[in-house]
Amino acid sequence: MAIKSANVMARVEPEVKERAEQVMAQLGLPVSVVINALYRQIIMNNGLPFALTIPSHLPTRESMTTEEFDDMIAKGLAQAKMGQGKNLDEAFRILEERIGG
Repeated sequence: MAIKSANVMARVEPEVKERAEQVMAQLGLPVSVVINALYRQIIMNNGLPFALTIPSHLPTRESMTTEEFDDMIAKGLAQAKMGQGKNLDEAFRILEERIGG
């Protein structure tokens, strides 16, 4: 494993930082792991790993009707019951392979 000795400093809005760190905490990911993964994706893609566009529709709970939300949840549950997902350990193993971790 490579020695991690370089620092990254960035100024961000406090609310953005707090909300992002809450999500990372729920995923059990330290900020340094997320930043390292982002940097590796930038290298692998020779650019940003996502498009900088303004989407015409962001699917949020607030933008969905109760029926649309229930349908989405039912579809996900059906996929999980059919074994079409991956367990967390397997998902992280795949991610690590792809980013060279």
